[in-house]
Amino acid sequence: MPTLEIAQKKLEFIKKTEEYYNALCTNIQLSGDKLKVISVTSVNPGEGKSTTSINIALSFARAGYKTLLIDGDIRNSVMSGVFKSREKITGLTEFLSGTTDLSHGLCDTNIENLFVVQSGSVSPNPAALLQSKNFNDMIETLRKYFDYIIVDTAPIGIVIDAAIIVQKCDASILVAEAGVAKRREVQKAKSQLEHTGKPFLGVVLNKFDVQREKYGSYGNYGKK
Repeated sequence: MPTLEIAQKKLEFIKKTEEYYNALCTNIQLSGDKLKVISVTSVNPGEGKSTTSINIALSFARAGYKTLLIDGDIRNSVMSGVFKSREKITGLTEFLSGTTDLSHGLCDTNIENLFVVQSGSVSPNPAALLQSKNFNDMIETLRKYFDYIIVDTAPIGIVIDAAIIVQKCDASILVAEAGVAKRREVQKAKSQLEHTGKPFLGVVLNKFDVQREKYGSYGNYGKK
């Protein structure tokens, strides 16, 4: 099985927020013992959904759970800048399109209990791949071997991919950037996730400056 490594500097940065993500993972567990496959999305790009996905997966892995992180943002992945491989590997798009076996893209990492499936090549028709039987079969097969599966998706406020993926998962989380996300955008995204019929676990307010004294002083979140 190919091995991915997390760059040391990126890993040190991620560790700084470890306590917060441990609490988030506890909240996920308290939401139901049958919630094993969790999708993470955002309204817009750059709000921190991929960082959140990585940290949730790391927290579960460090707690001793066999954890798989799937890069489901097959339109514009940013995880390739975090995970490095010395070997040539394939990814999610190659498996979904039927060009390779999933074993060629399922990688272990230098973090114990953490495994990763990268996004793979950019597809000309991502939505069709995600709607395919291959994606559903993949999730149902992998859930037999992992305690938790975290799926990073494309922003739900931009494309339909996230809604498609959530239907194959057990629950969803929405990441919103403090000072950037507008209330109406968050409410619309929340409604879209709820309409999938799967439990919506809540909003992660990202990049919030905890040093500020007043809760309402950090920008546009909550404004119309």
